[in-house]
Amino acid sequence: MVAAQSGIVTEFFDTVTAGRCPGRAGPRAIDCLGRTRLRVDLGRAHLVYGEWLRRQRRRRDAREQLGHAYQIFDSIGAAAFAERARIELRATGGHARQHTIETPDTLTAQEALIARLAGEGASNPEIAAQLFISPATVAYHLRKVFTKLGVTSRRQLAPAIPARQGAAPPVTPQG
Repeated sequence: MVAAQSGIVTEFFDTVTAGRCPGRAGPRAIDCLGRTRLRVDLGRAHLVYGEWLRRQRRRRDAREQLGHAYQIFDSIGAAAFAERARIELRATGGHARQHTIETPDTLTAQEALIARLAGEGASNPEIAAQLFISPATVAYHLRKVFTKLGVTSRRQLAPAIPARQGAAPPVTPQG
């Protein structure tokens, strides 16, 4: 990001943080950040601008900004920011897009592997040891898998995991 763009973004965040009207600085900052790879900053810009719009009782405009913020944060796994955007979005009368059967999320390779191992009966510590990650990381991935597949227990995992053609043979947990 060039210095002029950086100044626009800094001015916007400073203005909103101080509680003053951002005027055209909000859309300009969002436009500048939209041309970069700074997804967290873009999401934050949508979020704080949407919060400001909501406080100004511009609910429709706020919903648009907060919806963008939620989608960005949800897509990059920034759960705390996504939750903040979701709460603000609800305050405007909107709601976050729910994942449905028509809009399924695909599992990442790591999530698919962890789901398969859990579906075969491996415990979180066993999966963690096999993949050289922490049990907390295994639990994190399993929460995402449960949400994406719409299951609530490990017993439901095996039937819910789509079989892949040409997939590697199953890896059994070492005990």
